[in-house]
Amino acid sequence: MKTFDKKNEVDLIDEHAKGEDAKSDSVGRNRIFLLVGCFLLVIISLIYGLATGSVTLTVSEVLNGIFGEEGTIEHQIVWNLRLPRLLTGLLVGMCLAVSGGILQGIMRNPLADPGIIGVSSGAGLVAVSTMLIFPAYTGLVPIGAFIGAFIAAALVYGLAWNGGVAPLRLILAGVAINTFLGAITSGVMIVYSDKVQTVLSWLMGGLSGKSWPHLKIILPYAVIGLVLSLFASRSVNILRLGDDVAKLLGYNVEKHRLLLLLLSTFLAGAAVSVAGLLGFVGLVVPHMVRLLIGNDYKYLLPTSALLGGALVIFADTAARSWFEPIELPVGVLLAVLGAPFFLYLLRKGKVM
Repeated sequence: MKTFDKKNEVDLIDEHAKGEDAKSDSVGRNRIFLLVGCFLLVIISLIYGLATGSVTLTVSEVLNGIFGEEGTIEHQIVWNLRLPRLLTGLLVGMCLAVSGGILQGIMRNPLADPGIIGVSSGAGLVAVSTMLIFPAYTGLVPIGAFIGAFIAAALVYGLAWNGGVAPLRLILAGVAINTFLGAITSGVMIVYSDKVQTVLSWLMGGLSGKSWPHLKIILPYAVIGLVLSLFASRSVNILRLGDDVAKLLGYNVEKHRLLLLLLSTFLAGAAVSVAGLLGFVGLVVPHMVRLLIGNDYKYLLPTSALLGGALVIFADTAARSWFEPIELPVGVLLAVLGAPFFLYLLRKGKVM
């Protein structure tokens, strides 16, 4: 009887193990399918963006615009106007989504996004001050916004430090710095109210007028940041378990949190410096991916990057083509799309 029981116990363990393996294989396949699906979504969004606008093009005309002779109308529209703008939007969306995903992981807070670490307020203050007070140096706005984002994030980290940086202190310091720098930005805009129209489009976020020089500005930073994020997934997964568990696993918690925070700031600063203050991408996209494939950052970060890029491309195409003869800032459309979705998640209890 004991032998029979022992055999049954072993069989049950084996069956359970096979069930777990099958479940793991199924989850893994779903993650791969979603990753491939998001990549195809990026391609579809690019084709849609290249073909759609005040002048509608067919797919063959789009291909002629990319690979055909330089003197054609298709080449002028596709190569000189739409393609650099869409590629810039792709990189902006990828950077913001990955930045938000990293922050939500290391802070263990689903409400974290690039704005919470001072990126938006720091970049906004420098950009607005440059455009209003020193209009002759408007060409330096991307670099200035990038530097402002880093200074603000460093200030938040310094204020949150108290023998270490707990996620809650980091969030509270970020809220305080955002409020403080936002107030200064508003003050500058009031003093120079006669010129404030020149900065509204940047504050609302947009890709209007973006061309090859803007793509060249963000490209090296985006490539470096996105490649580094692929190697950061394991650290984020461990920090998500909590500081005590991470320390038991031999991790230097403060060192890894600081490095990941710098990486997130680097990505968000690169995006903000070119596209202005785009909201909800870094907040909503990682949520969407998390609901579909779980919290494993090995898959969450690359999938978020692709989905974020596709979202910004689609939103920018819609903003410039659906409301003719006017062009909406893409940041406005993203907010209109993102806010109801986030409220839906909140209502359904998906934000925890």
